[in-house]
Amino acid sequence: MPTKARSRVRAAVAAGGVVLREGEGGPEVVLAGREGMWVLPKGTPDGEERLEQTAEREVREETGLDVRIVRPLGTIEYTFSLPRRRVHKTVHFFLMEPTGGDVSRHDHEYEEVRWMPVGEARRLLAFDTYREMLDRALETEAA
Repeated sequence: MPTKARSRVRAAVAAGGVVLREGEGGPEVVLAGREGMWVLPKGTPDGEERLEQTAEREVREETGLDVRIVRPLGTIEYTFSLPRRRVHKTVHFFLMEPTGGDVSRHDHEYEEVRWMPVGEARRLLAFDTYREMLDRALETEAA
């Protein structure tokens, strides 16, 4: 009986942000969308970048916004498969506030980036872990 080759598991790290502002109807969050899938901005470190630097750079590139970290929010973890290996990813998120820029300056990675009321964002976010991170940011902001 042939034996199945075991896939290797590789660890990966990313960092991103939950960017909040007060809109006319209450709090708003910026989301990035591609093919109908809405997510929080995040990405992987360049070289020896600290997680905070990665989070600020990735949010700036993906959303067009200049941001400032308010505080860490914690991590989410998930595993996904690539050909001949599995990846266990840990994403560090930070609560952020915008300091400038405009979502019209977002990079090509997403089709659309926009501010939306948190209730709409909760419905549109692609993953429960992102909804949990949004809730954590709102709780932190209210404290």
